[in-house]
Amino acid sequence: MAKVTLEQWRMLHAVVEHGGFAQAAEVLHKSQSTVSYAVNKLQQQLDVEILVIKGRKAELTEAGKVLIRRSQSLLKESDAIEKVADSLSQGWEGRIILGVDVIFPPQLLSTCLKRLSSECQQTHIELVETVLSGTTDMMATGQGDLVISGLVPQGFMGEPLMKVTFKAVAHKDHPLHQLDRPLSLNDLKQHRQIVIRDSGVKRVDAGWLEATERWTVSHISTSVRMISEGLGFAWLPIAHIEQELASGVLKPLNLQPHGSRRHQIYLIYTDQDYAGPAVKSLANILKEVCADTEKSAH
Repeated sequence: MAKVTLEQWRMLHAVVEHGGFAQAAEVLHKSQSTVSYAVNKLQQQLDVEILVIKGRKAELTEAGKVLIRRSQSLLKESDAIEKVADSLSQGWEGRIILGVDVIFPPQLLSTCLKRLSSECQQTHIELVETVLSGTTDMMATGQGDLVISGLVPQGFMGEPLMKVTFKAVAHKDHPLHQLDRPLSLNDLKQHRQIVIRDSGVKRVDAGWLEATERWTVSHISTSVRMISEGLGFAWLPIAHIEQELASGVLKPLNLQPHGSRRHQIYLIYTDQDYAGPAVKSLANILKEVCADTEKSAH
């Protein structure tokens, strides 16, 4: 017995969806006799009655309903394979490994990845979140395609993306807020500081003020949670604590004029000569979105 083809299933679905052979033929740009023959042949091959004609409308039998339901996934998978093949034929990479320092604003990252997905839906994104030298380690070992980092290692070219603003903050009831004067470095040293651990092999201390007590965590979200519970103070990117600042749970420490820090973030290709169209597209999107953000901030 000859195998049922995907084209036959597509014609059957068109008949069901549009209510008849004539309507399906018009949508498919085929003759009515071609569609009718394909569907009748399908029923013969399966030895199952799938459609019955009632008046001018073709309706599914109970067996037909089961087969239509099961064949939907078959057609979806076939369409997906065709899209992947089309994407690959245009040179789009099957996967991008993107290294991102956790200080990069998460909302901007989501915006950029959403735009990329509309351009090359079949490219898989592997996102590696790092801290400090963890991002540069990826470049040194060739593990990533594109990197967003505050550090540019020797032998690589970094293109400035944007500046991330940090603020020294603590819970609104923290003792440092009770001092009715600008705070000194010595004041801060007397209190616990929450520091983000460098995820690289050669760990770097950044932002530590040599406080007598230091707690080290692996991610900004952990630091935000601890600070919000009054367990210490920390330097944190404003983009990660907007809600806490707006609600008043966290307050900036009185360190003026040194209560804020601006840190440059760079976009770095691991190997630009071998970057494919998807990597280059993502790089362009990142540059456009960050440039627009910087303009709106001024």
